[in-house]
Amino acid sequence: MKVEAKHEVEAKTKPKTGADLLVESLIKENVDTIFGYPGGAVLPIYDSLFRYKENFTHILTRHEQGAIHAAEGYARILRKPAVVIATSGPGATNLVTGIADAMMDSLPMVIFTGQVARGVIGTDAFQEADVIGITTPITKHNYQVQDVKDLPRIVREAFHIASTGRPGPVVVDIPKDISANHCEDSYDTDFHLPGYQPTTKPNPLQIKKLGEALANSKKPVILSGAGILHGNATEQLIAFAERHSLPVTTTLLGLGGFPGDHELALGMAGMHGTYSANMALYDCDLLINIGARFDDRLTGNLQHFAPNAVVAHIDIDPAEIGKNVSTNIPIVADSNEALLSMQKLIKNSPNHGDWLRDLQTNKKNYPLWYNNPKEEMVPQWLVEAVYKVTNGEAIVTTDVGQHQMWAAQYYTFNKPNRWITSGGLGTMGFGFPAAIGAQIAAPNETVVALVGDGGFQMTLQELSVLQERGLPVKVIIVNNCALGMVRQWQEKFYEERYSESLLYVQPDFVKLAESYNIRGAKFETQEELIDQLPELIAYEGPVVIDARVLQLENVYPMIAPGKGLHEMIGVKP
Repeated sequence: MKVEAKHEVEAKTKPKTGADLLVESLIKENVDTIFGYPGGAVLPIYDSLFRYKENFTHILTRHEQGAIHAAEGYARILRKPAVVIATSGPGATNLVTGIADAMMDSLPMVIFTGQVARGVIGTDAFQEADVIGITTPITKHNYQVQDVKDLPRIVREAFHIASTGRPGPVVVDIPKDISANHCEDSYDTDFHLPGYQPTTKPNPLQIKKLGEALANSKKPVILSGAGILHGNATEQLIAFAERHSLPVTTTLLGLGGFPGDHELALGMAGMHGTYSANMALYDCDLLINIGARFDDRLTGNLQHFAPNAVVAHIDIDPAEIGKNVSTNIPIVADSNEALLSMQKLIKNSPNHGDWLRDLQTNKKNYPLWYNNPKEEMVPQWLVEAVYKVTNGEAIVTTDVGQHQMWAAQYYTFNKPNRWITSGGLGTMGFGFPAAIGAQIAAPNETVVALVGDGGFQMTLQELSVLQERGLPVKVIIVNNCALGMVRQWQEKFYEERYSESLLYVQPDFVKLAESYNIRGAKFETQEELIDQLPELIAYEGPVVIDARVLQLENVYPMIAPGKGLHEMIGVKP
C-alpha cells in the first residue's frame, strides 16, 4: 500500500487559496508548460504549483528575461498563449523588455506577476512596483486582481484577449494576500467584453474593390507579413498567388509564410531585402499587403514607398491600416478569412506576364552576393552551410543584428513557424532563450540558435536550462568579436569611428559550454566547420559552436536612413 507524503495528505484537506484557484484556472485553459522564476510575492502560487505539479512542466530559467524570451519562442511555434510567472518588483520589471517585444511582434502571452499585499500598495513596500502603470503601454490588456472571486474570470478573459484578434501579451498582477488567503472552492467564470469584438471576416464589398483593382493592374505584388502566420493562412496565400500569378515579397517576420524557393517568391523586402523584392514594391501599381504593419525598416523613406501604387491593406488590427501608409482599399479581417473570401469573389486577373518577366530578370541579374575567401570563415557562407546540413528544415532563432539579417537572407524558409526572431523591438539576448522555448514546444525538431557574440553574452546563463533539461538546442555563435551592426553603421555613417563596438575580451565559449557539461566546439576555417558540422547537428544533446567569422564583413544590400527602396547600396549585377 502506498504511503502518502505529508504534503499530499495536507493538499487533500487544506482549504483552497487564491493561488489554488489560479492554478486550477490554468489547468482549465489547458496550460501544461510554465516559464518562471519564484520570489516572495509569488510563494503562494509556487506552493500551489508544487501541489499540482503532475499537471505542469515548469521551466526554471536563470533570469526573468530568459523566461519571457523562452515563452516567446514557445508561443511563436505553437501559436497559443505562453504562460510566465515572476515575482513583484524586480521580478516583474525584468520581464518588461520581453513583454514589449511580444507586443511589437504580436505574440500571445499571459504573464502573472506577484504584487505586494493590497494593504501596502502605494507605500513603497519592499519589492513593490507599479506593474499596471509600467506595462499599460506595452500590453494588449492588463489587470490587477482586487477580489479573489474575480480571479477565475480574469484568467479566462486574459487567455481570450491574448489569443484572439491580433495576438498579444496580457499581464495579470496578483497581490500576495489575494493568492495566499483562503477562499471558496469556485467562482463564476463567465465574461462579456462588449468593447472587445475583433473583426475576423472581411467586408465582401471591400474584397470586390480589391478584385476590381487587380483586374485593372499591370504590376501587382503581394506583401506577406506575420499576419499570414498568425492566421495559419499559408496554404490560402499560395493558392491565391498561384491562381493569379502574383509575385510575393515577404517581411522579416513573415518569412516562411510563403515558400522562399517558390517561383513567385521575390524574397524579403526592406532595409536588407533583395533587389527584386524592393524594386517590386517601388515599381508596382497595386500593392496587396496581407498582415504587415508597414514599419520603417520595411518602407524606407515613405515618400518613395510604392509611389505609384493603389494600396490594399488587409489586417486584423484596424489601428494599423492607414497608420503609416495611405491606404486605398482597407480590409479589416483575419488573413485566412480574407484569402478565402478573395478566392471566392475574385475570379479573374489580367495577364501581367511582362511584369513577371521583369521581376524574374531582376532576381537573376541582381542576386544576393558575398565575397568568399576560402581560407577564412565568411558569415554568409556559414548560414548557407547550416542550411545545407539541416536540409532547410530546422527551426532557426536569432538575436538582432548582422547575423539576424544574414540568417534571413541565406537560410531559405519554405515552411511556416520555422523562423523566430525579434522584429519590432530588436532585442539582443532574445535568440538563445527563444530557442529553448521553441525546443520545448517542438521536442522532435532540430532547433538552431544563430546568435551574435554580443547577444549571447546577455542571456548565456540559460545554458543551465539546456543542461538541466537535456534540450538538444544547437547554439552557433556567429562570432566577429564585435557588435556587428553597430560597427557597420559606424563604418558607413560615422567615418569608421568604432566607438565601443569592438569586443576585445571574450570568454572561452568552449570551456564555458563544458563547464555546464555541454559539448563545445570552435572553428576558424570553412574546412574545419564543414568537416564536423553534420555530426554536431546530428548529436543528440546540446551543442555550443564558436564560429569565428570575418569582423569587417557587412550586410548588403542596404538602404541607408532616409533613402527609398530604390536607393539600395551594395547591389551587384
